[in-house]
Amino acid sequence: MTQFGMPFFLEDQTGELTGSEFVDLYNRMRLGFRCTLRDTHRTAYMVYDLSSRRASAAPLACLDFGANNALGTIKIGDGENISMAEYLSKASAGGKKARKFTASDGQQYRWVYQSTEDTEWMCLNSSDYHVASYSLKPAGEPHYSGSSGCMLTVEEQYPHIVGELLASLIIMRHIVKYNL
Repeated sequence: MTQFGMPFFLEDQTGELTGSEFVDLYNRMRLGFRCTLRDTHRTAYMVYDLSSRRASAAPLACLDFGANNALGTIKIGDGENISMAEYLSKASAGGKKARKFTASDGQQYRWVYQSTEDTEWMCLNSSDYHVASYSLKPAGEPHYSGSSGCMLTVEEQYPHIVGELLASLIIMRHIVKYNL
């Protein structure tokens, strides 16, 4: 992938936890987050790389939530299903709304909830360097058709874990929404 010296700016098309597409403003990447099953016992979602030319590409991540919005399991790529609570363990730094995970690159990352007016979530690596952030639509910005105004920004050095970043962010937003 060509390096441009700028992060991936992935616009969250809906801003909803029920499904969305995340499209880079410069067309370098496109991810899909889709509900594939919903019944009284569970709700399953898949994260896909839609920028891939392969029509039947395997999902980057599978999220399977339990009944009544309970945390369930996550599967990254061809890996095994593990519990979301184990995958995203509580972090000692960052307060109640901070959790850490080890990505497929073997490195540890931490999502921290922010209370600033524009950034809701920030992901840091073990050296406390910014890896990704999720920003809400700025107050007063007009509504545009086909856009929530929310943005997932991923530093350019991390395209190899972008599916894991999106999947873990979805779980973090789910934890906060349902007070888990």
